[in-house]
Amino acid sequence: MSSGDETPDLDVGDGAPVDFERLSLIAERLGNDTRFLRIKESPPTPPDRLVCVFDPALYPASVEEARLDVVWFENETFSIHYHESHAESEFDYRWDRHPSTHNALDHIHPGPDAPTPGEDAHHPTDWRDVLSTVLNEIEDRQCGFWTD
Repeated sequence: MSSGDETPDLDVGDGAPVDFERLSLIAERLGNDTRFLRIKESPPTPPDRLVCVFDPALYPASVEEARLDVVWFENETFSIHYHESHAESEFDYRWDRHPSTHNALDHIHPGPDAPTPGEDAHHPTDWRDVLSTVLNEIEDRQCGFWTD
């Protein structure tokens, strides 16, 4: 189990430089979203991503922390990782666009454990639409805590 300060290694592996300008745009957009408690751009470890911590009020007490880690590259590849920490378990889900030996360019690694290989998928072209899709899927999960 990971602590709330750890972020996973996201295997994008295509060698493109991180698009820090895009990450700043995403941070600005999410910084105005009340779902997030804090947004960390280029955290000390690892500095190639945006770490977005969700407001705990969106979750039952059994969820210790929930966050979204975003890595975006200049060639429009990305890896977006949603992580929940629970006292006895974790939940992970990833949306990816990158070359791999295990899936098509666009793919997901569904929860609860984000297995590899994942499932081939189709992600929108525009980064704003990708972000909206991801946030809508996370919101569905958040709502599920309160409707079960």
